[in-house]
Amino acid sequence: MNSAVAVFFPLDRQLELWDKHWSEGLAKEAVWLSGALDSFEQAEEALARIGHVAMSDSTIWQRAQKWGEGFRQLEQQQQNAANRLAQMGEVGPAKSKSAVRMGVGLDGANIHIRQEGWKELKVGCVFEIELRPIFEPDTGEWLEQGHAVNNSYVAYLGGPEVFGQRLWAAAQQRGWEHHYDTQALGDGAPWIWNLVKLHFYDSLQTVDYYHATEHLSSAATLLYPTKPEAAERWLNQMQTQLFQGHAGQIAATLAQTAPGKTQRHKDLRTEADYFRKHQRRMQYLEFREEGYPIGSGMVESEAKQFKARFCGPGMRWSRAGAERLIPIRAAIMSHQFDALWPSVYISPPN
Repeated sequence: MNSAVAVFFPLDRQLELWDKHWSEGLAKEAVWLSGALDSFEQAEEALARIGHVAMSDSTIWQRAQKWGEGFRQLEQQQQNAANRLAQMGEVGPAKSKSAVRMGVGLDGANIHIRQEGWKELKVGCVFEIELRPIFEPDTGEWLEQGHAVNNSYVAYLGGPEVFGQRLWAAAQQRGWEHHYDTQALGDGAPWIWNLVKLHFYDSLQTVDYYHATEHLSSAATLLYPTKPEAAERWLNQMQTQLFQGHAGQIAATLAQTAPGKTQRHKDLRTEADYFRKHQRRMQYLEFREEGYPIGSGMVESEAKQFKARFCGPGMRWSRAGAERLIPIRAAIMSHQFDALWPSVYISPPN
């Protein structure tokens, strides 16, 4: 009579893995991989190659859905707590103001939701501003420039109202109210500045310099559609003016060239309105000299990282599936996954 003998490998014992029971340690790593890598298939391959654990991509997806809901609920709890403080007119225990500068950046990225089409995922970043020396090749000098450091992220698939509340809650978690010197960075989207006015109204407002130069490039093409060399010369001249804080002059120049009624003239007036509307947010030379970053690369790059996870070839998400994976991705990019996991994990029944 044959008898079955249970055999455990060293890694099995380390991960507390037996009889198809996924231990907390293994569940945690599966969930981390689901948010860190670009697909569930890659997570399956990583577990098999590095951990010698056979867990299918569908099982990893199930783990991510189960505990992703916990991450989502934790974000909701933080949002509710921040809202209660705001309604009560409180900001928590009184503390002395910090001299450390803080900032927020806001951006958006589109992901495809089944039965809904492409929807905007709003991404926010909370960061500290640190002065670091950079070398200016044009002048041969070292200058101190503001850089975003210690970034943390929040993302929301939905309207700006809830996203704004979640970004404000994330800022509150970082002690935003106790920093007297703050900055808000974004592109020209109206929803961004509406949220800044609501939640970060006393912060220095800055339109991302590189977004602004993209608008200049579009205007150059509109002005010289068949003369690329002339367009390049005009662009170089206007970039200098833009950096020096003369957005109002750029707006006036564009408006003067667009008196007609063709679509090209209408587009030029649109570009003129962009620079006129945001000129106070485009004092780039002044901002830079005062040690503020003038580009929102910290949030734009993370928006691209969200797109890398959610916009792979053929990816189509259910809304519930995306909403449970988004906070996992945000926690990983914020380097907070390990700290948040104990509050999220619920041990499965044996």
